[in-house]
Amino acid sequence: MGLYKTSPPLSGRMGSLWCLSGIAQSAVIEFGCMGHMAYGRTFLHRMGSFGGKLYSTHIGETDIAMGDTSRLTRAVEWVSENQGIKTIFLLPSSVPEVIGIDLKALAKELSPQFPDTRLIPLTAGGFDVSGHKGVEFTLLELCKTLPKEVHQTELPSFNIIGSCADMFRYHADAAEIARMASGALGMEHLCTMTSGTSISQLETLGAAHLNFVIRREGEAAAKYLQERFGTPYLTARPYGIQGTLDWLEDAAAIFGRQADKSFIRREKENALEQIAPMQTVLARFLRVHREDNRLVLAGHADVVPGIAEYGKECFGFLRTECYCDCSEMAAKDMAYLDESAKEMVASDSKGFLMGSGELLHMAKRDQSLQIAVPDHIWRHAYEPPLAGFRGAVNLAAVWTNEMVRIH
Repeated sequence: MGLYKTSPPLSGRMGSLWCLSGIAQSAVIEFGCMGHMAYGRTFLHRMGSFGGKLYSTHIGETDIAMGDTSRLTRAVEWVSENQGIKTIFLLPSSVPEVIGIDLKALAKELSPQFPDTRLIPLTAGGFDVSGHKGVEFTLLELCKTLPKEVHQTELPSFNIIGSCADMFRYHADAAEIARMASGALGMEHLCTMTSGTSISQLETLGAAHLNFVIRREGEAAAKYLQERFGTPYLTARPYGIQGTLDWLEDAAAIFGRQADKSFIRREKENALEQIAPMQTVLARFLRVHREDNRLVLAGHADVVPGIAEYGKECFGFLRTECYCDCSEMAAKDMAYLDESAKEMVASDSKGFLMGSGELLHMAKRDQSLQIAVPDHIWRHAYEPPLAGFRGAVNLAAVWTNEMVRIH
């Protein structure tokens, strides 16, 4: 890995940890240096990800030189017998990956010693897998490994796929999506994969009538569940008033059920009532101050286009620029936010900028404009969402308050 002035590209190992850290009734044992996991645990807790137990075997010179894996055996024994955890994810760090430790073979070898414990090896810890690919691989592996053969629930139900610790405000956005699906479609929420879930809930993934996929990395998992259980899915994130209405309409069409028009009307009217005064003030400001009529967004490729569209249609932003945080997701209208792009964006003081805590710190902008990680402060599950009707109100307030700071 080269030298980076800002945060480096994240590995598949972190992608796996983003997914696994929120799963209760489970443990992650990393075969590697304990410093990796100690730092990772603090980072994940700071992002509000709890539930799974995170452990490290540590690793020494003898382990590396001789290929000794006895530390892993002892760790599995301690977690299984002393902690009573019966689902253990085995995760390699970079050193075991480089020296060629076969984690799948080790899991197969250890399984007879622990017949009551499910050992699930995840192999996205090498240098050749990006963080987003690690998320995709882990979500798919969870769907292949954990769900049981179950019947659909009697009442209509849904899962949310793709809510992980690397998405800013992931708890709040998932809660808003669940609230809208329950209210508009009369559906029961079964599982949020993987934030705030458990092994027991993941085992019932196949009982849902519909899966909401809120990031493209979860689409492979949703396709697998569709092939195995016949569960249809919708891949989209709802932003703004019209974006949320379209999302609910698409969900109702896929589900084959009429949405509750009275619920949707109340939600829309309530949101518009709160947005209208801010819309009037901000739209006038953008018409007068043309030099600041610009919205720059940097974050996940599934987040920034929806927010940009909401800003244009509702408040009159004439110029929007979108950057994504993964080179593999870059497109014609959305460049990759590399080192040079970060410096260029941060140096421009005109307009409205939304991005990661790191980017906003570089640009000396207020942290309320954050829509992505990495972060600099502690987060919790009860912050306002960015998605849905309530997210639309929140974004309106964020932009209006930034207008006050600008002038």
